[in-house]
Amino acid sequence: MDRAKDAPDDRSESRAAHAGSDFLQLSPGDAPPGGLADWLAGALRAAVADGRLPVGARLPATRVLAADLRVSRGVVTEAYRRLSEGGLVAGRGRNGTVVVAAPATRPSPAPPVPRAGGSGVFSGTPGTDVFEELRAHPALVDLSPGVPDLAAFPRAAWLRTERAVLTGLPTSDLRYGDPRGVPELRRAVAAWLARNRGFAPDPADVLIVTGVAQALGLIARVLLADGTGTLAVEDPGSLGVRQHLVASGLVTPPVPVDAYGLRVDALRASGAPAVLVTPAHQFPTGVVLAGGRRRELMRWAGGGGLIVEDDYDAEHRYDRPPVPALRSLLPEHVHYTGSVSKLLAPALRIGWLVAPPRHRDALTAAKRYADLGNAVVPQLVLARLMDSGALERHVRLLRTRHRRRRDAMIGALRAHLPGAVVHGVAAGLHLMVTYGGAGADDRAVAAEALARGVKVQPLSWFHQEPGPAGAVLGYGACGPAEIERGVALLGEALRAVG
Repeated sequence: MDRAKDAPDDRSESRAAHAGSDFLQLSPGDAPPGGLADWLAGALRAAVADGRLPVGARLPATRVLAADLRVSRGVVTEAYRRLSEGGLVAGRGRNGTVVVAAPATRPSPAPPVPRAGGSGVFSGTPGTDVFEELRAHPALVDLSPGVPDLAAFPRAAWLRTERAVLTGLPTSDLRYGDPRGVPELRRAVAAWLARNRGFAPDPADVLIVTGVAQALGLIARVLLADGTGTLAVEDPGSLGVRQHLVASGLVTPPVPVDAYGLRVDALRASGAPAVLVTPAHQFPTGVVLAGGRRRELMRWAGGGGLIVEDDYDAEHRYDRPPVPALRSLLPEHVHYTGSVSKLLAPALRIGWLVAPPRHRDALTAAKRYADLGNAVVPQLVLARLMDSGALERHVRLLRTRHRRRRDAMIGALRAHLPGAVVHGVAAGLHLMVTYGGAGADDRAVAAEALARGVKVQPLSWFHQEPGPAGAVLGYGACGPAEIERGVALLGEALRAVG
């Protein structure tokens, strides 16, 4: 019998050095030596005090939080015990540990730490329908990026929750809803962001949208009305995002990305008044915006610049601590966007936009005139899944499955593309691969791969300025055997073209 199994011990320190949890952005690397339980209790107490954990909020199960932080379960149990003795939390049986009171006085929160088949698809400049055209091509294996494990979609939980929503839904709620989104989902999103993305917005600042694509269109409309016609973008960066912005009337000058993320010096030199960034997991390179760059970007924004933060897949991480959203640092200068497309399924078309207060009313008006608001019933279902903890359980399941698929892709690339360099392995749903050697035509390789039955997207699609040849490969939606087969076919295509 191992009676010391759940006791805090110093061995937790080394295991926790590179761990972290999306819950409250907890990173045990911040704890002083030998003080994990003290640190955790203090962090939880501060979250209750500043409202990130309101009365009624449920704490993660001790075993779940311990696994996320890579500490012994005893560390978490001890921290919960101290909060219980202080009257802040209480056990509720099967409902877990719940916040029951807040401190009488709320200390000021500490400032956040900056932390030939289809060859025609690939000929010439990608058109506005290029992704639809590629999707329409039959293939044995689809390694397109940006899709989670759709087979894991929680159908039973969704149906059960939808039935409960409809059973109790008043007839009056079947009328047109609030164009900003139902209050239940706006509150649930605000709480989700507080628990998982490091900032706690006012639900009044949350706008429910039909995905990030609509959020970008609404932002573009408001910026143009304010006289801002330029929104700089990362290079390389998302082709689809750039197409949406251009279609909305914005000019999108490129700003280079290097191993530390967006080059803020180049952004300053461009003269652009606003910029769109993917700081938690840059698309497609996978780099995290480094702490020094974050501070530079905040200084740039503090001087009058505007940031659009696309937090498209930050919950999917495997080998690094969580990275808090930029919105937590300078909320009056950051538009924050996110969605359930990478958490549940793109087909749901549900996302959120957290706007600076000065743009909130204009964005609400733009949303109203766009579609009168999202469908009410799916919003209420999602709100319940968020509030119940079901969505967080689903994210944990996805992480396990996606990690296995990522590992399978890395192994397949080593075996079938030994000269390629793999980027962005620590998080996300895709890998960026640059081909070894000189003169490779990645569009020709993608066309040859499609002729052999595998869909990949060439890296050149995502560059505005010249860059290395390669591919962006998604692994979320394919099983390990499919990944192995698809990468093998890509290796054959590369050798045939090269």
